[in-house]
Amino acid sequence: MERASPVSGTAAGIRFTRSSYILMSTFLATIFIIALVWWPLVRDYFAFIDRSRPLWRQLDWLLLGNFAAMSLLIMVGADLRADARIVLVGLVGGLTIESWGTQTLLWTYYTLERPPLWIIPAWPIASLAIDRLVRLLDRVAPLRRQALYRAVYWPVFAFFYALMLRFAWPTLDRSLTLASLVLVALLILTPTEPRIALLTFLAGSALGYFLELWGTTRACWTYYTLQTPPLFAVLAHGMAAVAFWRGVLLVRSLGRRLTPARALLLLNRPSAPE
Repeated sequence: MERASPVSGTAAGIRFTRSSYILMSTFLATIFIIALVWWPLVRDYFAFIDRSRPLWRQLDWLLLGNFAAMSLLIMVGADLRADARIVLVGLVGGLTIESWGTQTLLWTYYTLERPPLWIIPAWPIASLAIDRLVRLLDRVAPLRRQALYRAVYWPVFAFFYALMLRFAWPTLDRSLTLASLVLVALLILTPTEPRIALLTFLAGSALGYFLELWGTTRACWTYYTLQTPPLFAVLAHGMAAVAFWRGVLLVRSLGRRLTPARALLLLNRPSAPE
């Protein structure tokens, strides 16, 4: 019997399923729709191609590598029901994070949108990829002593919070920044599973590094510090992954509570008169 994943609750098998191909098709369809709706951006991107030079030298290999890695990851052990929760939380969480950052001008996109809607689907895709990375880390991490992970948990997340406070300090008078600081503090101070939280933070930061490296060096988005990328931005992907994981657990818990209540209402519903 396969052990359930501590992240999504699905079987933690490292394999492709029927859902994998449905998920990949949905991913590609989303990219196609984004390209169609925001065609001027795509056209401008391809306008930089120099026909006098070999095409392979002009390919954005970092972008292609990120795309290939996430495409393969989201297909591993896919489960549509569990992944739907991750996508939902990723969309809401991504929109919230991008609204905070762009409205306070902590970072700006080259289109100057606050936030650009075309970037929001990247968050649930990254969330799915991180979910798979955590499953892998959960299998290979050699130690499972919770006391050890609790001891590591507090210094790691205290360091991140200090980094976040320093990064967001210029916008401390903004309500969105204060709300973000309070939310992150609550998440840190109420750990549920320190081991999974640390593995999620590690996986999110690792993927976040390559995403931030691409976005900042290509000037797709720019932080007010002008770093490419700043350490906070990399680790923020790890914190966001932890927040999304906790959000998925909450959605799953609410679903379990609502199902019996709905069943009880159906049983008590008066039958229609004959």
